[in-house]
Amino acid sequence: MKNFTYYAPTQVEFGKQSENKAGKLVKKFGGTNVLVHYGGGSVVRSGLLDIICKSLEEQNIKYTLLGGVVPNPRVSLVREGIEICRKENIDFIVAVGGGSTIDSSKAIAAGTNYEGDVWTLYRHEDRIKSAIPVGVVLTIPAAGSEMSDASVITNEDGGLKKDYCDSLLRPKFAIMNPEHTFTLPEWQTACGATDIMMHTMERYFSNDDDMDVTNVVAEAILKVVMEHAPIVLAEPENYHSRAQIMWAGSLAHNDLTGCGNDGDWATHNIEHELSGMFDVSHGAGLAAIWPSWARYTRHQNINRFARFAVNVMGVTNHFKSAEETAEAGIRAMEKFYTSIGMPINIKQLVGRNVTDAEIEEMADKCTNGNTMTVGGLIKLTKEDIDLSKKTVILIDDIKN
Repeated sequence: MKNFTYYAPTQVEFGKQSENKAGKLVKKFGGTNVLVHYGGGSVVRSGLLDIICKSLEEQNIKYTLLGGVVPNPRVSLVREGIEICRKENIDFIVAVGGGSTIDSSKAIAAGTNYEGDVWTLYRHEDRIKSAIPVGVVLTIPAAGSEMSDASVITNEDGGLKKDYCDSLLRPKFAIMNPEHTFTLPEWQTACGATDIMMHTMERYFSNDDDMDVTNVVAEAILKVVMEHAPIVLAEPENYHSRAQIMWAGSLAHNDLTGCGNDGDWATHNIEHELSGMFDVSHGAGLAAIWPSWARYTRHQNINRFARFAVNVMGVTNHFKSAEETAEAGIRAMEKFYTSIGMPINIKQLVGRNVTDAEIEEMADKCTNGNTMTVGGLIKLTKEDIDLSKKTVILIDDIKN
């Protein structure tokens, strides 16, 4: 077991009508002049944006609105937000939406006091020394960004999608009312459930697997999401099941399920470049990649994959063959993904065969021009990802 530091300072307000507390929470954490950042249609149509603005007004807090966030949030809007914050002397940001809105808000928070261009941070060429505090009103359980230190942004120039992680970006508060997830489309709901599970699985599949408490917590979160995802797809206004998924999303990405483990993250790193190039939904991209990643890396810790198959996927343990048990677990996960409408390879994801040149471009971006590896269970090189190298490789499976 590895030594670890667990830091989760976000105050959570969970339940019905919790959005009414937004103004008081901003005031509690020192906000006097707020940028309210959001996407568009749903938070406006539902009246949630008006509720947040009214809550701020009741506390005599000045605010400026900035909408327009899209899935795979763009650095161009981040730069616009930074300029607004500097011009208006913004001292607090409230993100109203899902992971894309929260990530965009964190990027604005990081870039406002930073003297260079914000994309420098996402290229991992520099670090911030301070950030504008961020609060969250969550509407899409998926990314877990409401309690995490991470932000992922897409640069339209080159189709690059990169992350930046810093504890200074952990939100001061997160408001979560499951009622505001009732109107989510089925696709977003399924993508969200997949993302929640993958945040746990990225930490679970590790060469460090002897932290029993962490293992059991991770397995429980995975089973809860698998139980309740089909329910909310069939019954969108099932408050109980929506609440389970919403809270699981936060616990899956506030580092609780990684205590004592180094984790992997190759699936996420590959998917970031996949969605940067093809502008696909993040959760769907993860589902398309994971089965092939699992088959390519399982030999590194076959007992871990066998445990996952039995404890999470409910597979019968083939005691004489951990390989058979592990493979049965991967097939069971593919069956689950398919049952909730997720793809299990890139062809299903993008609707066509991708070219060798596209795979090589994705592999090059993922490994920063072949200067770095990705993953922790096995450190994958560009050659592991690149079909053009004519080896038995990861993407050779998932593209077809």
